[in-house]
Amino acid sequence: MPNQSCPDWAEALLNGFSQIFLQRHPLCGLLCLLAILIGAPTLLGGALLGGVAGLLTAQRRGYPKAERQAGLYSYNGVLLGLLISQHFTWSALLPPLILACGGLSAILTRQWLKRAANPGDLPAYTAPFVVLGWLLLGTTAPAAFAASEPGTWALLCAPFRGLAQVILMDQPLAGLLIALGLLTASRRAASWALTGASLGVLVALLMDEPASALLGLHSYNPALAALALSQHRRQPWLPLIGILLAIILTPGFTGLNLPALTAPFILATWLVRASHRVMRKARMDSPFESP
Repeated sequence: MPNQSCPDWAEALLNGFSQIFLQRHPLCGLLCLLAILIGAPTLLGGALLGGVAGLLTAQRRGYPKAERQAGLYSYNGVLLGLLISQHFTWSALLPPLILACGGLSAILTRQWLKRAANPGDLPAYTAPFVVLGWLLLGTTAPAAFAASEPGTWALLCAPFRGLAQVILMDQPLAGLLIALGLLTASRRAASWALTGASLGVLVALLMDEPASALLGLHSYNPALAALALSQHRRQPWLPLIGILLAIILTPGFTGLNLPALTAPFILATWLVRASHRVMRKARMDSPFESP
């Protein structure tokens, strides 16, 4: 149902911010936007420009309004705007680059949606952001972090830093605002996101990587995988498997000298969804399965 107190374009843009965390909820999107404003105010302009570019491209090309209003053509643009603003020095070429990438991400998303119309098809998630992000950044050696002894407060903040890392920052207050946004949209989503982030911290500590654990670098992909798979209410083991796979896949991108971005989340979720679909089809085709 449309939000009568919010203009269509504003609702669509806010939904784009919330879709980064797989939610359609303007207030959640507003809190995510506020998280960027507080955590990294210099990146907010790029995020807004990327989101608007995706939305305007979708409008000009006549993409379905329901999909536009859901924020499906904006969230990859928001992430690309954040990434470009963070990694490139400001110049007159930066806004056109963000606009071009935001618009292209909307086109890629539309092509994916057209070919994944069935409920069992694999969603695009943040694949346009990852692909375009890799083209923009190329191969970059992962930064090394000095080891530090984790204190209680740092450990408590780590899962929230993980949520903030989804939008490319490590401020625990930003992560707390995101958690509040998720709680506003869905208590189940918020609990699973924090579960995924916390398990990522725990595994990183067990792997003797305290610095990256405390910065949330091992947490954001498990959190996103948990969010994506938490919709299977009667099968709670699916998000748990997704969390584990996201954790396992993350070091592989370091070995490939590629920035992980959200690729481990995408691959983990695709693997779980595809395996679940194959197993369900096998059960349906089994001669021992009751009609």
